[in-house]
This record gives sequence, C-alpha cells and structure tokens, in this order.
Amino acid sequence: MVITKAKTLKGEITVPGDKSISHRGVMFGAISEGITELTGFLDGADCRSTISCFRAMGIDISQDKDHVVIHGNGLHGLCSPSNMLDVGNSGTTTRLISGILAGQPFVSSLNGDESIQKRPMGRIITPLTQMGAYIKSLKDNGCAPLEIGGKPLRAIHYDSPVASAQVKSCVLLAGLYADGITSVTEPVVSRNHTELMLSGFGADVKSEGLTASIVGNPKLTGQKIAVPGDISSAAYFIAAGLICENADLLIKNVNTNPTRAGIIQVAKAMGGKIELLNERIVSGEPVADIHVSSSSLHGCEISGEIIPTLIDELPVIAVMAAAASGTTTIKDAAELKVKESDRIATVTENLKAMGCDITATDDGMIINGGNALYGTTIKTYKDHRIAMSFAIAGLIADGDTTFDDEKCPVISYPNFFETIKTLLS
Repeated sequence: MVITKAKTLKGEITVPGDKSISHRGVMFGAISEGITELTGFLDGADCRSTISCFRAMGIDISQDKDHVVIHGNGLHGLCSPSNMLDVGNSGTTTRLISGILAGQPFVSSLNGDESIQKRPMGRIITPLTQMGAYIKSLKDNGCAPLEIGGKPLRAIHYDSPVASAQVKSCVLLAGLYADGITSVTEPVVSRNHTELMLSGFGADVKSEGLTASIVGNPKLTGQKIAVPGDISSAAYFIAAGLICENADLLIKNVNTNPTRAGIIQVAKAMGGKIELLNERIVSGEPVADIHVSSSSLHGCEISGEIIPTLIDELPVIAVMAAAASGTTTIKDAAELKVKESDRIATVTENLKAMGCDITATDDGMIINGGNALYGTTIKTYKDHRIAMSFAIAGLIADGDTTFDDEKCPVISYPNFFETIKTLLS
C-alpha cells in the first residue's frame, strides 16, 4: 500500500460499527436471558476475539458479517472453558471479560498477543481483589496471562486513579455478581457505553457526577441493538477532510456520544469546518452525520477533562496539528504510553521522520505545525491507530508514504485503505 498526496478528497462514506458498543453487545447479550441481536456490528479482529471467548464458555453466537445473534444463558449461565481464553489484541476484551469471569464459580485463564502481554492489568487486579475475587497475573508482572474466578464477590466503592472506561466497566460488571451496590469514582468521566447499554438490558445503573454505580444480581434481558459508526474510525476522515486540499466529506451515522466525541470539539477549536447533521438517538446513543471540508487549522492546547473523550484519536489529532499553523500542545495524556504501542513515542518518531517539528513530553507532545511533510516508511509497531493516522498524513505529504505493516488496521477497520481509494477516485 502506497499513499500519495491527494489532489482532491470528496464523497460520502460510512465507517465500521462502534468497537466499544460491539464488544459490549456481545458480552451483555451472553449474560442476558433470551436473544440479543446486533446490526452494524464491527466485524474486526478485536470484536471477533470477544465472540470467540464467549463461544468457548458455551454461548451460541451466530455471525453473518455485521449481523450477530447471541443466545444468552443468563447471568449465571456461562460454562467453564476447556482451554485458555484467547483475547487476541483486544484490551477491551481483556479488561471487561475479567470483571465477568471474576464472578463465575469456576476458575478460568486468559491470554492474548505480545501487545496484550505488556499492557497493565494491575489497574483491574486491584479493584477485583478488593471485591474478594481470585485474580492472578501468572507471570507476576501485572500483565496477562491472567487466572480468574471461583470466589464470591462483595460490593465495594472504588476510587479509580485513572479515568478508564475499561477499568470502570470491569468493576461494574463484577458488581453484577455481588450483593449490594458497587460503585466507581473516576478523576474524570470516561466513556459511558457500559452504563447506557447495561441500563437498556435491565440493570439498575446510575451515574452521578464522577461516580457510576450498579445494583448486583439483576435480571438482564436480551435486546436489539443498532450499532452506530465508530467515531474513532470516523476520526481519520474528519482529519483528512480538514487538512487535505479540495476536500468535502460526509461521514454518515456516527456515534457522537459526548464522552467519546472530543475530536469534534478539538476540530472546532482549531478552526475546522465541521458540522453535525441529522442528529438523533439510536439504541440509546446519540448519532449524527458529520460534514467536514478543507480548513485552515491553527494550533491549540489539548489537556484536562477532554483527554479521556479523545484518547484513541490523539495520534490523528497530532497529524492535524502538524498540518496546522502555530503550536499545538497535548498534555495529561500519559495513558498513550500503555496502548497497543507507546503512542507518544510512535507518533513522535513517525512525524519527525516526515519532517514535523515535534517534541515528546512525559504526558503528551508539543507540535509546531505548518512544515511541509514528506513521505516515508511508517513504523507501525503493529498498532492499527498508528498505521491509519499516518495514512492520513500521507495524503498531504510530498512523495510516497508506505508502511512496515499495512495489515494491522484489520483490528478495527478492515476496509480502511479501500475507503480512502473511494474518496480519491
């Protein structure tokens, strides 16, 4: 795959289904009674890992591309898997399923790829242990592989040191199996798909300020869920529409949940021409069509409470900053270091290689934009978001942009490069 500078970028697209909602739909459907039907499901490698794990625990799941039907066995209907559960590359699968496994009467184990085996799981081991769970890092390094389950749980209030929807969701899911009310308070509110969806399935979930709580032992009932487009996937084309010349894009049916949509605020703060059309609610989530066109962007500061709402989009926001005039400063984003790659390091390395004036900091980066970018071979570190972000950079760079691994976008956006081609033709 070779990306060259775009002379024009025009069209109307849809992006794959929301990854967070797709994961949760399978998980919550599996522990509900009756049938859950997902349309618009993200048929990517991460979400297939979630399906595989629940099939291994006796759940009947059928899939036809983006249509998934889950025959739930109820809150206590999972079976002990005969082998170690394989979560692949999926941090969401790892951390959320751990909360469910902690409440099972059997002991199970899970592991994933090389990246998963480096990602910090102490952040879920601590609260689950406080709930009375048996959970052990088998290499005693706070990472996968993990062994979990087989002990009764108690409700707790947990003050999370990080704003993480995965940590919050893990604790709330374990709370389903504990008597009483389990609650989590975060330093900043993270994405709230778990709270919205579990409420739709029949759980007693409340959100007040920085605290989310759940009442244990509910009856969950299967649902029909229309999965909207993933704003993390739309982000690449939001950026492309803003920074490319002669660009005019309409991205249809995108989840605009405000706990996820920080990139829209940043685009506006940078002077981007971006508007939300046809705003509506679909399966409890706000959805809109997003229209973007070529803009003269300027730098800004990105920090504080907005960071959890755009943490996955920061690599492509850095590309936007490289194209903008002036300085963009990203702060309070140390979480980038523990994603599929150290995204502070990988973004800095690749943007420098393309000619950008960028400096890494302990919790972000400083980008002096406006320099011409030049094509290079992108070091992806097998990180799907790095590959896709720098494909967008390639659309404004002189020369050819290539990739040491062009297959990694399959994690979340299997047809990513094909979508780019449709907008160039």
